[in-house]
Amino acid sequence: MPRFNLKHIEAFVHVADLGSFRRAAARLNTTQPNISNRISQLEQHLRLTLMDRDAGSVRLTREGRQLLGPARRILAAVDGFLEATGDGSAFDGLLRLGVTELIAQTWLRPFLMQMKDRFPAVDVELTIDLSENLSKLLFTREIDLTFQNGPFDQRTPNTEPLGQSPYIWVASPALGLADGPVAVAEIAEHRILTHARGSYPFMQLDAHFRQIEQPVRLVPSSNIAACLQLAGDGLGVACLPAPMVEEALETGRLQQVDYGWHPEDLRFAARWLIDPAPAFLIAAVQIASGLYPPEDNE
Repeated sequence: MPRFNLKHIEAFVHVADLGSFRRAAARLNTTQPNISNRISQLEQHLRLTLMDRDAGSVRLTREGRQLLGPARRILAAVDGFLEATGDGSAFDGLLRLGVTELIAQTWLRPFLMQMKDRFPAVDVELTIDLSENLSKLLFTREIDLTFQNGPFDQRTPNTEPLGQSPYIWVASPALGLADGPVAVAEIAEHRILTHARGSYPFMQLDAHFRQIEQPVRLVPSSNIAACLQLAGDGLGVACLPAPMVEEALETGRLQQVDYGWHPEDLRFAARWLIDPAPAFLIAAVQIASGLYPPEDNE
């Protein structure tokens, strides 16, 4: 039997957290038989049964539950040992990161460049999706870390506020909207381009116009970059997060529309479940916090 080593501890913690040999294998970039062998070898070495396997499900035994905390501390100690070297190249691994489109369109690129410079052997596997979908992936352990906007239906044990982004109304100068305050009737003459149906900003827009009994044509899209393009082409008025439209405003492709109401600011947070979290995940959160536009931070 191979000697007891760190891979046995990693397999034990990941299977316990993910509840699946298959998911643990994917997380550790190996095969399901390898994970099963590591758990069996660990149990043989300890002369204990750590897990009950039943029809594809995995449950910790009493002994397994007792040893999970110490196992986590071992991984944390190893991570701390590597961190103490001050050399990010000592780390290797995979960070499965989920971000919303706004982040992908603004500060994701410098974030990835800083991560590569600091942790050259850590790969970032990227998922770009709606915040609601990212939450689902986070709680099914299919991604490790999210940079997403609230509100959140489920709390995570680890949440770090990043900042917020206000909404503004914009339109092509070709639509001829006034430079000063614009009445709701003028807005209602055009399609209103915004977030996907069912998203929190969309629901706020819909509720606002229903409350003031103003019929409008809301045109939702799961791709806010497409909304931006359509607005620039004069196909509607858009209500979008300010960072998305900065360049279009600077070039004159769009102008800001002074309508007296907008949805609540988007509030962004980093969220993760992993315990213990590897040092490169914590560093990723710190990098993201530093890159978030200063004028939008609370």
